[in-house]
Amino acid sequence: MSIQGGITEADIANYLANTPGFFERHAELLASVQLTSPHGQRAVSLQERQMEMLRDKVRGMENKLMEMIRHGQDNVALADKLHRFTRSLLLATSLASLPEVLLSSLKREFMVPQAALRLWGADEDFAALPVAQGASDDTRALAQSLNLPYCGLNTGFEAVQWLDQAETIASVALIPLRCERPAPAERVVGLLVLGSPDATRYSVDMATDLLARIGEIASAGLVRLLPLA
Repeated sequence: MSIQGGITEADIANYLANTPGFFERHAELLASVQLTSPHGQRAVSLQERQMEMLRDKVRGMENKLMEMIRHGQDNVALADKLHRFTRSLLLATSLASLPEVLLSSLKREFMVPQAALRLWGADEDFAALPVAQGASDDTRALAQSLNLPYCGLNTGFEAVQWLDQAETIASVALIPLRCERPAPAERVVGLLVLGSPDATRYSVDMATDLLARIGEIASAGLVRLLPLA
């Protein structure tokens, strides 16, 4: 916007910004400046407008602080759940009871509607356990192909049939179980399946960090059911 004499608003703004003594010499201008309030159509003084801007900034900072506190509380709650889950595995009274303890703790701590798992290559002492009844070559190949937990709609995965009420499952999380012994190379030795009748519970766009941690803890516990060599 041009003003008389070719001076622009930018020229005036630059002059005032670089002449800090201007309003000291013309203090009466500050009292006479009237601006429109963002909270209505009434006119307010420059000082009042500045106070409103400051209050808005403080409210924005308070909202960000509250959001950070909520995130912190959520993180603490998740850490507590992982702690209790891990502790339940350590307190299992026997190795044979470990799979059932793992599944019941997982469902309780993380409110998982249904969960099941399978291990392949279990030690002969545990060969009769339901968890050691194996899986088809296709399911093993699927587990081997997962670098990260899979989340999404139930499209007829064979592993879903391990769940007690497989016909009700709409979305699933498939978590590969890995072992690093006896060889240094990591290998997949099982699959953990989480299922829900809610189609949005396990979605393709959800973060899988927590599921990966659960898989690591489960793997570390269940490795004791495998042969030493």
